[in-house]
Amino acid sequence: MQKMCEEYIPELQHMPMFYGIDQNEMKSMLTCLGSYIKEYKKEQYIYLCEDDIDAVGIILEGKVHMIRDDLWGNKTLLVSMKSGELFGETFSCGVNQNATVSFLAAADAKIMFLPFSRVMHSCSMACKFHHRLIENMVMLIASKNVALMDKVDIISKKTLREKISTYLLQEAGKQNSPYFEVPLGRVQLAEYLCADRSALTRELNMMKDEGFIDYYKNSFHILKSLG
Repeated sequence: MQKMCEEYIPELQHMPMFYGIDQNEMKSMLTCLGSYIKEYKKEQYIYLCEDDIDAVGIILEGKVHMIRDDLWGNKTLLVSMKSGELFGETFSCGVNQNATVSFLAAADAKIMFLPFSRVMHSCSMACKFHHRLIENMVMLIASKNVALMDKVDIISKKTLREKISTYLLQEAGKQNSPYFEVPLGRVQLAEYLCADRSALTRELNMMKDEGFIDYYKNSFHILKSLG
C-alpha cells in the first residue's frame, strides 16, 4: 500500500495540500504520516453520517460529494469536490469526530487518507514538512468555507430563478467568462439548488427562451444581466 502511495508523488506535488514540499521529502513524509489509499466505485459511500472520521481524505482521482440526507431519503448536495481537494478535515480535527454529513464517490475514485493525528503532531524525527502541510491544510479549509458560503448565498434566495441565476453568476465569476462549464449534471444541480429536477429543467428552458442564457448540456452562456 505504501508503494502505491509513492507512485502518486509526481501528482501529489501539484496538489495544493503539498505545495512547497520538496520531492525528496515526499517519500519519507508519506511513510511518517501513515498514508494509505482506498478505491471507491461511483455511488459508493466513503463515509456515512455519524461515522467517526479520523483521517483527512485527499482526492487523487474522481469526484466526491458532501451530501446531507433527510429522514425521507432526499439528498442535498452541499459541496462537490474534485481531484486535489480534501474532505473530512472538519470532523477529523474536531473534539467530536462523528460526521454530520455523508461523503459519496460521484465517480470512480481513488482517495489517499492521512491520519489527522499524524498530520497535526510532529513525530520524534521532527520532520520539517509538518509546518508547511498544516499551513496548506488551513488554506484549503478556508477555501472550503468559501464554497459553503456560496451555497448559503444560493439557498437563501426565495425563488428557483434567483437560485439558478446566483449559481450561474458564481460559476461565471470563477471562470472569469460569460462562457463556462458547470461541474454538475442536472440531477446533481437540482440537489445542490434544493430543487425538483423537472422544475429546474423547466426554469432553465424559460430563461433560455427569454434570452437570458443559452446552454447545451453543461456548457452555459450568459446573454444578459441575471441580476
